[in-house]
Parts: sequence; C-alpha cells; structure tokens
Amino acid sequence: MEIRRFREDDAEAVSALIIRTIRISNVKDYPTELMEEVVKSQQPVNVLERAGWTHFYVVEDEGSIIGCGAIGPYWGKTDESSLFTIFVLPKYQGRGVGRRIIETLEQDEFFLRAKRIEIPSSITAVNFYRRMGYDYKNGIAEVDDEHVYRLEKFR
Repeated sequence: MEIRRFREDDAEAVSALIIRTIRISNVKDYPTELMEEVVKSQQPVNVLERAGWTHFYVVEDEGSIIGCGAIGPYWGKTDESSLFTIFVLPKYQGRGVGRRIIETLEQDEFFLRAKRIEIPSSITAVNFYRRMGYDYKNGIAEVDDEHVYRLEKFR
C-alpha cells in the first residue's frame, strides 16, 4: 500500500471510488435520494476542481486506488484548515487505510500551519474521526443543514 499525491489522471478512478463508497457505505445512514445528489457533485471534474486548491492524496494497493483524502485552507485562512473527501473503498474499510490517510494529512503543511482543523463528517464516519482525536465543533453533536457533523481538532 502506497500513499501519494493525486495526479490529474487519477480523477476518473477517484471519482469512481467515491461514488462506489457513497452507494455502499454512506447509503446505510442516509436516504438514497440524498446520496444520489451527492454523487452528482463527485464527478471527475469536481475531483479535479477540489484537487486544484487542496493537497489531495490517494492510496494505492497493487496499482488500484483504494482510498483518498484532501486537506486545504478553511475559507482561505492560513491558521485554520479543513479535511475533505476522505473515502476508503468498502472492502478495505477497517484495515487501517483511513488511519493512514488521516496520518498523512496531519503531516501536510496545511495541517502543520493550522491552529484548528475542521472536518465535515458524515454520519457514517463520525465515530472514526472521533477516534482520531476530532471532537464536535462547539460541542454540537448533531448533523447540520448539510447533513454532516462539524468536527474539529486544535493543535
């Protein structure tokens, strides 16, 4: 297993990974119609756009992309960052891939320069992120209007 920076030619594979994960894992916690709306925003063009302003990483296993994650500035700030687009193919979940993605993102310059890191967490992933040291922003343990928990970590 290798973690490396995203390349433009990864966009199709990363999009397919995200969509597959949403349709298998996230659909257990959200209505199918809502997840299909999310799928529309995870096409290769959307992945490329996000990779343009974040530091985007992929996890490869035997030449196939099995996970991804990104970190970027929080609303343009230099002392706050956000984690984005963290997905692991369902058959690899529970094998430490997500942990390796978080550890990689937490070594990135956007993390190291930040005093606070936020992550919009799905219902599906909230317990994983909490085990990684992220806690509910402002103590609010409820999903917001975007159907995510807002978690944060201070350095």
